[in-house]
Amino acid sequence: MTEPIKHDTVLDTGAEQLGKTYARALIGAAQNEGHGVADTVVEQLGRLVDEYIAGNPKLAAALRSPRVSENEKVRVIDRLLGGEFHPLLIKFLKVMATRDRLGFIAAVRTAADSILDDMMGRMVASVRTAVPLDDNLRAQIVDRLSFTMNRQVRLIESVDPALIGGMVIRVGDKVFDSSVANRLDAMAHRARAGFSSKLLERFEQFTSQ
Repeated sequence: MTEPIKHDTVLDTGAEQLGKTYARALIGAAQNEGHGVADTVVEQLGRLVDEYIAGNPKLAAALRSPRVSENEKVRVIDRLLGGEFHPLLIKFLKVMATRDRLGFIAAVRTAADSILDDMMGRMVASVRTAVPLDDNLRAQIVDRLSFTMNRQVRLIESVDPALIGGMVIRVGDKVFDSSVANRLDAMAHRARAGFSSKLLERFEQFTSQ
């Protein structure tokens, strides 16, 4: 069965444009704060969307609800986020709250990622693995991709248990695929360190081709 073609709606376009407007304002303010602040606030904005909002439907509903007063939204931001995030990001969220724009925070995050990547000359690589990457393996993948592509690389990670013994990396239109189709019972008992070592070996093989 053929899926229907999805067309952008006026609402989608409006959210995208609003997201870009606020994202530019956030990044501009962060650059004025000093070196590295833009990276920090954009990373924290992503964590806010992925962990705090996506993981807490009640919080998400409260932030976007017109029935919750602006003052209450500001109090929620202070109470839940004040000690966790950069003061500039907290101030930015409060501005969005007073303008009843917190329902667009995901659009701001998407735009901020894209704008900052362009400014930094970074490429985005999506990485799909059978288990979450540890810090060491993540760093080695970034270093190897950066060397191969001769550009800074930012990873977007996802986990797919079907990729036992392998991973799939996409950079633009280029796909590096080292996934293993066979599911062997022994793999399920493989130590995490051993798995990471084998994964890195395959990664080095297909990036050196």
